[in-house]
Amino acid sequence: MKRQNGFTLIELVVVIVILGILAVTAAPKFMNLQVDARNASLQGLKGAINGASGIVYGKAAINGVEAASSATSVKTDNGDISTVFGYPTANAGGIMKAVNGLENDTEWKAVATSGSSIGGGDAGGAKIAFTFANKVPAAGGKASDCYVLYTAATANSAASATVVDCK
Repeated sequence: MKRQNGFTLIELVVVIVILGILAVTAAPKFMNLQVDARNASLQGLKGAINGASGIVYGKAAINGVEAASSATSVKTDNGDISTVFGYPTANAGGIMKAVNGLENDTEWKAVATSGSSIGGGDAGGAKIAFTFANKVPAAGGKASDCYVLYTAATANSAASATVVDCK
């Protein structure tokens, strides 16, 4: 009788087919690129918000209104931007006007979160959140699972933006 030294062609094909099926079912769990892309977009928006608020603060300081505790207007290339303590207010006249792309609802949309309202506010410490326009339900305007939260400046702290990552 002849000894077999390797695998037959049928055995190799069966193993390759089984590995292919496992790869197709398991790969999406390890390669969730859509969530990574959304999180990167949120980080980009956070950077744009921080950059724009820093530029507006610089213009407010030049105009001498960086300490104003009520909404004050600062002239910029995007028009007059409402500021409080030198930073953009958390509403349509402030941060939404300072950051290109936030003034319309095509890419980003203002949403309600536990600490913010859709319209934001012009007082110090007011909050407004932004998420992807296609992730907001038509009715209700509640935030999806991920958003960027902008907090207007107060007497003791500068304006800030924080990200809640997508899951």
